[in-house]
Amino acid sequence: MSTKAKKIPKSTKFEDALGELEHLVRELESGEQPLEESLARFERGVALSRFCQQSLAEAEQKVRVLTNPGDETEEELADFEPEA
Repeated sequence: MSTKAKKIPKSTKFEDALGELEHLVRELESGEQPLEESLARFERGVALSRFCQQSLAEAEQKVRVLTNPGDETEEELADFEPEA
């Protein structure tokens, strides 16, 4: 099994990355892989974990911006009014 540990594409969905990470954890916990495969899976897991953490941090930031109407540095949201 080839595992790309380097970079997770930005187009990757959070749920997909988390699912792959959970799968890797189960494989590593089984202890049935040779050392080299385990290390490659661990590397991939670290990359996926960082990707997930970054995705969650970005989502949290968006929620903070949207739920903090008193912040003067952000534009105010207005109700949508369709053009006639």
